[in-house]
Amino acid sequence: MLVSHVCVSLWSQARVERMEAFMKKGEELEKSLAESRRKLAEAQRRVQELVSASTPEAKADLAKAQEEEKQLKKQERSWEKKMQEHRIEEKKMPWNVDTLSKEGFSKSVVNVKPEKEEETEEEKEEKHKSFVEKYEKQIKHFGMLRRWDDSQKYLSDYPHLVCEETANYLVIMCIDLEVEEKHALMEQVAHQTIVMQFILELSKSLKVDPRGCFRQFFAKIKTADQQYQDAFNDELESFKERVRGRAKIRIEKALKEYEEEERQKRLGPGGLDPVEVYETLPPEMQKCFDDKDIQMLQEAISRMDPTEAKHHMKRCIDSGLWVPNARADEEGEKEEGDEPQYEEVKKEEQ
Repeated sequence: MLVSHVCVSLWSQARVERMEAFMKKGEELEKSLAESRRKLAEAQRRVQELVSASTPEAKADLAKAQEEEKQLKKQERSWEKKMQEHRIEEKKMPWNVDTLSKEGFSKSVVNVKPEKEEETEEEKEEKHKSFVEKYEKQIKHFGMLRRWDDSQKYLSDYPHLVCEETANYLVIMCIDLEVEEKHALMEQVAHQTIVMQFILELSKSLKVDPRGCFRQFFAKIKTADQQYQDAFNDELESFKERVRGRAKIRIEKALKEYEEEERQKRLGPGGLDPVEVYETLPPEMQKCFDDKDIQMLQEAISRMDPTEAKHHMKRCIDSGLWVPNARADEEGEKEEGDEPQYEEVKKEEQ
């Protein structure tokens, strides 16, 4: 039993040492990236000064300064790539009692969640709908909180909000606000969305009920070092970008649906869109419709190849651009495909 305890202690110590080395590497990468960006900013300022200067010396130095700027940009991209790889590796690392015990986390694990069967999509949807109907007002209130202490107290008062349903509702709320162009409110709710996501991720890592570990999250985030804060902020910024992208897609989809509805309203008796048909007509025929000049249209048709003229006039009729035998409309509509007006035009020309 003693040997087992010692082995576990040694393994735990080695794990902590690896974590410390990993964190130190991250700090060094951040410093190198910051220094690279500082040098690049200085080089860019120098280039701008030389561009605006008109002396021969300045022109001679400009090429050198621009080359230096180019090299510094490459260095910045290299450090950014290394930093991104480090963060990806960090996200893959499991949270455990040794890493979480630093700066505010307790090593005790309570309220272990029992294993349960995976819910179907229908069950999840019904559960989400029922939860929102019951607690929508409380979720919205949480989404508008700003301070860590206020969020923690509110979840202490309403622990049932610490769940996937709240996080899902906040995500939808963010997208709705961005679509409505309420950008500041979106960013506020986005912050609370990531708070809830971090709590849920911590719950999954520790295999505990999220209601039993949200205090650990707030203890960690309020006393966290810069690296932890940066990780939270990076995830927040990435989430806001995803929200903006989703809102843009939703707006584009709504516009397309609106345009399609308007197009359907425009369709002529033959199912063609008059706008689309007009755009495919020869310029001389377009001018006829612009001027509403029947005589000009007859002359334009007479100069065209008969087959081509028939093709265009049929499309004009099918789209409603041209109404055949308008005087006889009151007596009854002509069957689709009839071209009496075209025939009349041809006869007059003959």
